[in-house]
Amino acid sequence: MIENLNLLTVDLEEWFVVEILSDRFSREEWYQLPSTVEKNTVRLLELFRSHQVLATWFVLGWVAEKYPGLIREIAQEGHEIACHSYSHNRVNSMTPDMFRKDTELSIEMITKAVGRRPVGYRAPSWSIDTTTPWAFEILAELGFEYDSSIFPIKHDIYGIPSGPRKMFKMNLENGRTLYEIPASTHRISGKNIPVAGGGFLRHSPYWYSRSIIRKLNKQQQPAVVYIHPWEIDPEPPRIESLSIMQKYRTYGSTSVFYYKLERLLNDFEFTTVSNYLYLSKKKPSIGFHVE
Repeated sequence: MIENLNLLTVDLEEWFVVEILSDRFSREEWYQLPSTVEKNTVRLLELFRSHQVLATWFVLGWVAEKYPGLIREIAQEGHEIACHSYSHNRVNSMTPDMFRKDTELSIEMITKAVGRRPVGYRAPSWSIDTTTPWAFEILAELGFEYDSSIFPIKHDIYGIPSGPRKMFKMNLENGRTLYEIPASTHRISGKNIPVAGGGFLRHSPYWYSRSIIRKLNKQQQPAVVYIHPWEIDPEPPRIESLSIMQKYRTYGSTSVFYYKLERLLNDFEFTTVSNYLYLSKKKPSIGFHVE
Protein backbone atom coordinates (compact mmCIF):
# COMPACT_ATOMS: atom_id res chain seq x y z
CA MET A 1 0.00 0.00 0.00
CA ILE A 2 1.19 3.50 -0.79
CA GLU A 3 0.59 4.54 2.84
CA ASN A 4 3.50 2.33 3.90
CA LEU A 5 5.92 3.41 1.16
CA ASN A 6 8.88 5.67 1.80
CA LEU A 7 11.25 7.35 -0.64
CA LEU A 8 14.87 6.22 -0.82
CA THR A 9 17.12 8.83 -2.41
CA VAL A 10 20.87 9.13 -2.92
CA ASP A 11 22.73 12.37 -3.64
CA LEU A 12 25.47 10.94 -5.86
CA GLU A 13 28.50 13.15 -5.35
CA GLU A 14 32.11 13.06 -4.22
CA TRP A 15 33.13 13.63 -0.60
CA PHE A 16 34.88 16.91 -1.44
CA VAL A 17 31.86 18.78 -2.85
CA VAL A 18 30.04 19.14 0.49
CA GLU A 19 29.20 22.66 1.60
CA ILE A 20 31.64 22.63 4.50
CA LEU A 21 34.52 22.11 2.05
CA SER A 22 33.22 24.43 -0.68
CA ASP A 23 35.90 27.04 0.00
CA ARG A 24 38.73 24.50 0.37
CA PHE A 25 39.09 23.14 -3.17
CA SER A 26 38.75 24.83 -6.53
CA ARG A 27 36.92 23.05 -9.35
CA GLU A 28 40.28 22.48 -11.05
CA GLU A 29 41.56 20.64 -7.94
CA TRP A 30 38.67 18.16 -8.00
CA TYR A 31 40.45 16.06 -10.62
CA GLN A 32 43.53 15.66 -8.39
CA LEU A 33 41.68 14.71 -5.19
CA PRO A 34 41.29 11.05 -4.15
CA SER A 35 37.96 9.70 -5.38
CA THR A 36 35.71 7.51 -3.24
CA VAL A 37 32.44 7.73 -5.19
CA GLU A 38 32.88 4.49 -7.17
CA LYS A 39 33.71 2.17 -4.28
CA ASN A 40 31.00 3.60 -2.02
CA THR A 41 28.39 3.54 -4.78
CA VAL A 42 29.17 -0.11 -5.54
CA ARG A 43 28.71 -0.89 -1.86
CA LEU A 44 25.35 0.89 -1.83
CA LEU A 45 24.24 -0.95 -4.96
CA GLU A 46 25.09 -4.27 -3.35
CA LEU A 47 23.09 -3.32 -0.25
CA PHE A 48 20.07 -2.23 -2.27
CA ARG A 49 20.27 -5.34 -4.43
CA SER A 50 20.32 -7.61 -1.38
CA HIS A 51 17.13 -5.93 -0.10
CA GLN A 52 15.50 -5.78 -3.55
CA VAL A 53 14.92 -2.05 -3.23
CA LEU A 54 15.16 0.70 -5.84
CA ALA A 55 16.22 4.28 -5.13
CA THR A 56 16.25 7.65 -6.86
CA TRP A 57 19.84 8.76 -7.44
CA PHE A 58 20.25 12.53 -7.75
CA VAL A 59 23.43 12.51 -9.83
CA LEU A 60 25.93 15.34 -9.97
CA GLY A 61 26.58 16.09 -13.65
CA TRP A 62 30.32 16.30 -13.00
CA VAL A 63 30.25 12.73 -11.69
CA ALA A 64 28.18 11.56 -14.68
CA GLU A 65 30.75 13.12 -17.01
CA LYS A 66 33.70 11.50 -15.22
CA TYR A 67 32.11 8.10 -14.49
CA PRO A 68 29.41 7.48 -17.12
CA GLY A 69 29.79 3.72 -16.76
CA LEU A 70 28.93 3.95 -13.07
CA ILE A 71 25.74 5.88 -13.81
CA ARG A 72 24.79 3.35 -16.51
CA GLU A 73 25.29 0.52 -14.02
CA ILE A 74 22.94 2.21 -11.55
CA ALA A 75 20.30 2.73 -14.23
CA GLN A 76 20.62 -0.81 -15.58
CA GLU A 77 19.72 -2.17 -12.15
CA GLY A 78 16.39 -0.35 -12.36
CA HIS A 79 17.12 2.68 -10.20
CA GLU A 80 15.89 6.12 -11.17
CA ILE A 81 18.50 8.64 -12.33
CA ALA A 82 17.69 12.26 -11.43
CA CYS A 83 19.68 15.52 -11.47
CA HIS A 84 21.70 17.13 -8.67
CA SER A 85 23.18 20.03 -10.72
CA TYR A 86 26.46 19.86 -12.61
CA SER A 87 28.93 21.64 -10.35
CA HIS A 88 27.27 21.58 -6.90
CA ASN A 89 27.03 25.37 -6.77
CA ARG A 90 24.31 26.67 -4.49
CA VAL A 91 21.28 27.84 -6.47
CA ASN A 92 20.97 30.95 -4.30
CA SER A 93 24.52 31.92 -5.30
CA MET A 94 23.71 31.94 -9.03
CA THR A 95 21.77 34.13 -11.44
CA PRO A 96 18.87 32.56 -13.32
CA ASP A 97 21.04 32.32 -16.45
CA MET A 98 23.87 30.63 -14.55
CA PHE A 99 21.41 28.19 -13.01
CA ARG A 100 19.89 27.34 -16.38
CA LYS A 101 23.30 26.70 -17.97
CA ASP A 102 24.49 24.58 -15.03
CA THR A 103 21.32 22.49 -15.12
CA GLU A 104 21.42 22.08 -18.90
CA LEU A 105 25.00 20.84 -18.69
CA SER A 106 24.05 18.32 -16.03
CA ILE A 107 21.11 17.10 -18.13
CA GLU A 108 23.50 16.66 -21.06
CA MET A 109 26.00 14.59 -19.08
CA ILE A 110 23.33 12.40 -17.48
CA THR A 111 21.57 11.86 -20.81
CA LYS A 112 24.86 10.85 -22.44
CA ALA A 113 25.45 8.31 -19.67
CA VAL A 114 22.03 6.63 -19.54
CA GLY A 115 20.29 7.57 -22.79
CA ARG A 116 17.35 9.46 -21.28
CA ARG A 117 16.71 12.81 -19.64
CA PRO A 118 16.15 13.03 -15.90
CA VAL A 119 12.71 14.18 -14.75
CA GLY A 120 13.66 14.94 -11.12
CA TYR A 121 15.92 17.60 -9.61
CA ARG A 122 17.43 18.26 -6.19
CA ALA A 123 19.43 21.41 -5.49
CA PRO A 124 22.88 21.18 -3.90
CA SER A 125 22.65 21.85 -0.17
CA TRP A 126 18.86 22.37 -0.40
CA SER A 127 19.67 25.82 -1.81
CA ILE A 128 16.37 26.71 -3.46
CA ASP A 129 14.82 29.13 -1.00
CA THR A 130 12.65 32.25 -0.80
CA THR A 131 15.22 34.24 -2.82
CA THR A 132 15.06 31.91 -5.84
CA PRO A 133 11.41 31.36 -6.87
CA TRP A 134 12.56 31.62 -10.50
CA ALA A 135 14.33 28.27 -10.14
CA PHE A 136 11.03 26.38 -10.21
CA GLU A 137 10.02 28.11 -13.45
CA ILE A 138 13.32 27.17 -15.09
CA LEU A 139 13.12 23.56 -13.93
CA ALA A 140 9.64 23.21 -15.40
CA GLU A 141 10.77 24.83 -18.66
CA LEU A 142 13.63 22.32 -18.88
CA GLY A 143 11.19 19.43 -18.67
CA PHE A 144 11.49 18.38 -15.05
CA GLU A 145 8.37 16.84 -13.57
CA TYR A 146 9.35 17.16 -9.92
CA ASP A 147 11.77 18.90 -7.60
CA SER A 148 13.02 17.85 -4.17
CA SER A 149 14.85 20.94 -2.93
CA ILE A 150 12.66 22.47 -0.23
CA PHE A 151 13.70 21.79 3.35
CA PRO A 152 11.04 23.29 5.65
CA ILE A 153 13.39 24.04 8.56
CA LYS A 154 15.52 26.88 9.90
CA HIS A 155 19.19 25.99 9.35
CA ASP A 156 22.41 27.99 9.25
CA ILE A 157 22.89 27.47 5.50
CA TYR A 158 19.49 26.49 4.06
CA GLY A 159 15.79 26.07 4.64
CA ILE A 160 12.31 27.54 4.16
CA PRO A 161 10.83 27.21 7.67
CA SER A 162 7.33 28.10 6.45
CA GLY A 163 7.49 25.75 3.45
CA PRO A 164 4.99 22.89 3.07
CA ARG A 165 5.91 19.63 4.75
CA LYS A 166 4.04 17.33 2.36
CA MET A 167 4.29 16.50 -1.32
CA PHE A 168 2.38 19.02 -3.41
CA LYS A 169 1.90 20.27 -6.95
CA MET A 170 3.04 23.78 -7.85
CA ASN A 171 0.96 25.81 -10.30
CA LEU A 172 3.61 28.11 -11.72
CA GLU A 173 3.19 31.57 -13.21
CA ASN A 174 4.41 30.37 -16.61
CA GLY A 175 1.43 28.02 -16.77
CA ARG A 176 3.50 24.91 -16.09
CA THR A 177 3.31 22.58 -13.10
CA LEU A 178 5.96 20.97 -10.94
CA TYR A 179 5.61 18.50 -8.11
CA GLU A 180 7.61 19.27 -4.99
CA ILE A 181 8.90 16.56 -2.64
CA PRO A 182 10.08 18.36 0.53
CA ALA A 183 12.63 16.85 2.89
CA SER A 184 11.00 15.08 5.83
CA THR A 185 10.37 16.78 9.14
CA HIS A 186 8.23 16.27 12.20
CA ARG A 187 6.83 18.96 14.48
CA ILE A 188 7.81 19.50 18.10
CA SER A 189 6.48 22.51 20.00
CA GLY A 190 5.46 24.19 16.77
CA LYS A 191 8.84 23.75 15.08
CA ASN A 192 9.84 21.53 12.17
CA ILE A 193 12.57 19.06 13.12
CA PRO A 194 14.56 17.26 10.38
CA VAL A 195 14.68 13.50 10.62
CA ALA A 196 15.40 11.32 7.59
CA GLY A 197 18.66 12.25 5.94
CA GLY A 198 22.17 13.62 6.11
CA GLY A 199 23.62 14.26 9.54
CA PHE A 200 20.12 14.33 11.04
CA LEU A 201 19.72 10.64 10.20
CA ARG A 202 23.37 9.65 10.54
CA HIS A 203 23.86 10.98 14.07
CA SER A 204 20.47 10.08 15.58
CA PRO A 205 19.96 6.84 17.49
CA TYR A 206 18.20 4.27 15.36
CA TRP A 207 15.20 3.88 17.67
CA TYR A 208 14.49 7.59 17.29
CA SER A 209 14.66 7.60 13.48
CA ARG A 210 12.48 4.49 13.29
CA SER A 211 9.91 5.99 15.64
CA ILE A 212 9.56 9.23 13.67
CA ILE A 213 9.34 7.46 10.30
CA ARG A 214 6.58 5.27 11.71
CA LYS A 215 4.73 8.40 12.87
CA LEU A 216 5.04 9.92 9.40
CA ASN A 217 3.66 6.74 7.84
CA LYS A 218 0.72 6.72 10.24
CA GLN A 219 -0.01 10.24 8.98
CA GLN A 220 0.04 8.77 5.44
CA GLN A 221 3.25 10.62 4.71
CA PRO A 222 6.33 9.02 3.16
CA ALA A 223 9.70 9.62 4.77
CA VAL A 224 12.14 11.11 2.27
CA VAL A 225 15.37 9.34 3.21
CA TYR A 226 18.43 10.93 1.62
CA ILE A 227 22.00 9.68 1.85
CA HIS A 228 25.38 10.30 0.22
CA PRO A 229 27.83 7.57 -0.79
CA TRP A 230 30.60 9.10 1.33
CA GLU A 231 28.43 8.69 4.45
CA ILE A 232 28.96 4.92 4.47
CA ASP A 233 32.75 5.18 4.13
CA PRO A 234 34.35 4.02 7.41
CA GLU A 235 37.70 5.55 6.39
CA PRO A 236 36.96 8.73 4.41
CA PRO A 237 39.74 11.11 3.35
CA ARG A 238 40.31 13.47 6.26
CA ILE A 239 41.15 17.15 6.50
CA GLU A 240 42.71 17.85 9.86
CA SER A 241 42.32 21.64 9.69
CA LEU A 242 38.54 21.46 10.12
CA SER A 243 36.96 22.69 13.34
CA ILE A 244 35.51 20.19 15.79
CA MET A 245 31.99 20.96 14.57
CA GLN A 246 33.01 20.65 10.93
CA LYS A 247 34.67 17.29 11.61
CA TYR A 248 31.54 16.10 13.40
CA ARG A 249 29.32 17.14 10.50
CA THR A 250 31.61 15.58 7.91
CA TYR A 251 32.93 12.41 9.58
CA GLY A 252 30.62 11.74 12.50
CA SER A 253 28.93 8.32 12.54
CA THR A 254 30.21 7.31 9.08
CA SER A 255 31.71 4.15 10.59
CA VAL A 256 28.26 2.88 11.64
CA PHE A 257 25.86 4.51 9.19
CA TYR A 258 25.89 1.59 6.74
CA TYR A 259 24.45 -0.67 9.43
CA LYS A 260 21.78 1.87 10.36
CA LEU A 261 20.79 2.09 6.72
CA GLU A 262 20.62 -1.70 6.55
CA ARG A 263 18.18 -1.71 9.48
CA LEU A 264 16.02 0.91 7.77
CA LEU A 265 15.79 -1.24 4.67
CA ASN A 266 14.75 -4.19 6.83
CA ASP A 267 12.11 -2.28 8.78
CA PHE A 268 10.47 -0.13 6.08
CA GLU A 269 9.30 -0.29 2.47
CA PHE A 270 10.91 2.04 -0.07
CA THR A 271 10.46 3.07 -3.67
CA THR A 272 11.69 5.71 -6.11
CA VAL A 273 10.28 9.22 -6.27
CA SER A 274 8.91 8.74 -9.79
CA ASN A 275 7.15 5.52 -8.85
CA TYR A 276 5.61 7.14 -5.77
CA LEU A 277 4.39 10.07 -7.88
CA TYR A 278 2.93 7.64 -10.41
CA LEU A 279 1.02 5.89 -7.66
CA SER A 280 -0.25 9.10 -6.06
CA LYS A 281 -0.84 11.53 -8.94
CA LYS A 282 -4.61 11.48 -8.51
CA LYS A 283 -4.26 13.34 -5.24
CA PRO A 284 -5.62 16.91 -5.40
CA SER A 285 -3.06 19.60 -6.23
CA ILE A 286 -2.54 22.85 -4.34
CA GLY A 287 -1.05 26.13 -5.38
CA PHE A 288 2.15 27.36 -3.74
CA HIS A 289 4.07 30.60 -4.06
CA VAL A 290 7.42 31.32 -2.43
CA GLU A 291 7.23 34.80 -0.92
